[in-house]
Amino acid sequence: MGTVEKEPSLAPFLKTVNVGDVLTGTVAEMTRSGTTVLLDAFASDPVGVIGPLDMSWGSVADSLVAGGRVSAEVVAVDFREKQVRLSRSATENPQLWAYLKALCPGQQLSGAVAAIERFGIFVDLDDGPDHPVFPGVGFISMPELSWRRFEDPCEVVSVGERITCEFLVFDTRNGEARLSLRATQPDPFEQFARHAHVGQILHGSVTKVVPFGVFVRVTEGVEGLIHLSELAATTVEAPGEEVQIGDEVAVIIIEIDLQRRRLTLSRRSSRKNHWRPTSPGQQGTHPAA
Repeated sequence: MGTVEKEPSLAPFLKTVNVGDVLTGTVAEMTRSGTTVLLDAFASDPVGVIGPLDMSWGSVADSLVAGGRVSAEVVAVDFREKQVRLSRSATENPQLWAYLKALCPGQQLSGAVAAIERFGIFVDLDDGPDHPVFPGVGFISMPELSWRRFEDPCEVVSVGERITCEFLVFDTRNGEARLSLRATQPDPFEQFARHAHVGQILHGSVTKVVPFGVFVRVTEGVEGLIHLSELAATTVEAPGEEVQIGDEVAVIIIEIDLQRRRLTLSRRSSRKNHWRPTSPGQQGTHPAA
């Protein structure tokens, strides 16, 4: 009876692979979802994967064919999927990758706003190299632009404006530095939460009406939600029946969630608990209507 030769185990191989390693191999298959690579260091299965966004940013992408040779940098080792995720663009832009890998989370970076798009802001960093595709090597997503609510990013920044941001993470898929502008500014919700408490009555302005309730700005940069059920003592079918954008309302805090930065308010409870003086210096004896 003949002996069966064991295939090399993948798990020990994956443990030897590190992010930043440059691996070579042969292209096994090319599909819309990515390119699989039979790595020279592990020739049993095509465990190397180059995603669509990790392909070359240059014209040499057209030369990549099944059976062709490829050199790419490791950007992730996925033990669960048993894959080595590779980036071909990393090996073709060594200066850019070296710059991005040297950045540390929390580091302050300065530059000029290069472009404003509906999905985020590109920043041309002072000490960063040019990006082969994007107008800047820095990128700020909409949530990281400001602590405050805004409809248009042009309300926060303008093209050409100089800004200082905090570095969050190296986005290996796009070859860019993910940045946060709001991280360089005090969080108004955190400041508010230090002094506010459940049961406190506040006054604010209605900023948004949605099917499930309304949002009220209680101080600069801080908005809370009044759920539909908390809008009035009686049943309300639609928020617009009770309040409109711009209305000034009295509310009571029923929950402060600092971790999720959520403030829950009640207009119904504030009416029950808000007493008004009946005359100067004299307290009333029943809640205001």
